[in-house]
Amino acid sequence: MIESIRKAGYWVFDLDGTLTHPVHDFEQIRSELGLPAGCDILATIADKPEAEQKELNHRLDQWEYFYADQVKPAIGVYECLEFLGSQGCLLGILTRNKREVALHCLDVIGVSHLFNSAAVLGRDDALAKPDPQGVNLLLNQWQARPDEAVMVGDFRYDLEVGRAAGVTTIHVDPKRDREWPELTDLRVGTLAELYKLLRA
Repeated sequence: MIESIRKAGYWVFDLDGTLTHPVHDFEQIRSELGLPAGCDILATIADKPEAEQKELNHRLDQWEYFYADQVKPAIGVYECLEFLGSQGCLLGILTRNKREVALHCLDVIGVSHLFNSAAVLGRDDALAKPDPQGVNLLLNQWQARPDEAVMVGDFRYDLEVGRAAGVTTIHVDPKRDREWPELTDLRVGTLAELYKLLRA
């Protein structure tokens, strides 16, 4: 599996908790928005009447910008992304954040120069993960086949979207209590570990 991953030329990354240290307090966000504990925030908002959706999405945007200013780069993010870029790989982002927030986060952690902004997709650009639309849009943009691409993320939505799009999935997460082996082709604790495997 690692040999096929080394040959992949197209890489799609989740953002929060994958390229950045997780900083979002989702339960606080749910509480502030008056949403049920543990709910899927985007799906729950989408079920509300249109006027309420607009208000909740506006408030959610404010929270996202609040957290975007606090993000820190994940361990190994520079080495891993710089290496992939040096190999001629194309890099994309698929996030449930707004695209503008994602671009801001990439600036804050110092890796925006490695991404074409057109390959950064947020929740207004594609159906939210785990729907595979975002990955398929990136593959079409790159004129790439699924077997040439990889999806990297820290949560099951990232792995589910990869599976649904037919691309290789990498679960990167130091928490060993969160594992979805049926959705995962490669499991690493950090991007530093992934970088070492790619260079080996």
